[in-house]
Amino acid sequence: MNRIKANGIEINYRLEGPADAPVLMLSNSLLTDYGMWDLQVPAFTARYRLLRYDSRGHGDTQSTPGPYSMSMLVADAIGLVDALGIRKLHFLGLSKGGMIAQLLAARHGERLLSVTLCDTACQMPPASVWDDRIKLAQSKGTSAFMQPMTDRWLTQGYRERNPEVVAKLGAMIARTSVDGLVGSACAIRDMDHLPILQGIKIPTLIVVGEQDVGTPVAAAEVLRREIGQSKLVVIEGAAHMPNIEQTGIFNTTVLDFIDSH
Repeated sequence: MNRIKANGIEINYRLEGPADAPVLMLSNSLLTDYGMWDLQVPAFTARYRLLRYDSRGHGDTQSTPGPYSMSMLVADAIGLVDALGIRKLHFLGLSKGGMIAQLLAARHGERLLSVTLCDTACQMPPASVWDDRIKLAQSKGTSAFMQPMTDRWLTQGYRERNPEVVAKLGAMIARTSVDGLVGSACAIRDMDHLPILQGIKIPTLIVVGEQDVGTPVAAAEVLRREIGQSKLVVIEGAAHMPNIEQTGIFNTTVLDFIDSH
């Protein structure tokens, strides 16, 4: 475990791959940690210096009481790369990580070589859904989300064939702090990135699983329409986590894009 002080908290991170290669930073989804990217490591570290981190209140990064905001989570990411002395990098985020990526690209585009937005959205209404999740977390803890979230993240067929992956994700959910879930849920509930999307001027890849119900293809199409230098790829046979369900296609899609920038 590597932890470093950034933006007032201890952030857990892992940096691996060739020391002289361009940096590719990965940002995790709600209720996971940087282990959600394990299947990307062999392919990505062959060509890039890979930086993975646990977002605030997730994994082994320090948890603080909520509410959080997307601005706070972007400041965590910038604080981490500054603390590590990284000047420019590629950035990839999935779901909540993709929401962080949108604001990061709009506000700090000069720091990014490219951005990849995976299974994410610029708005997540209605607020009542997030208020209900906050109440559930506060009353029953994050373990109450193990089955409903893994059911949404992965297609039924994949879950049946790969129970060990479901168990691994379930363990990530259960170890997420209540403050981390509640704080992040507030940030997602209150987010409205639609007005900032046209301000993203760097090369942007948008990736979405064809069967994603939480951040569906329609949400990805909004991102594609609003972001000028963007490309949309829909991955068949995947729900919310194509990086896990369709690892080979996902890895090739991402690497082909960032190699060109």
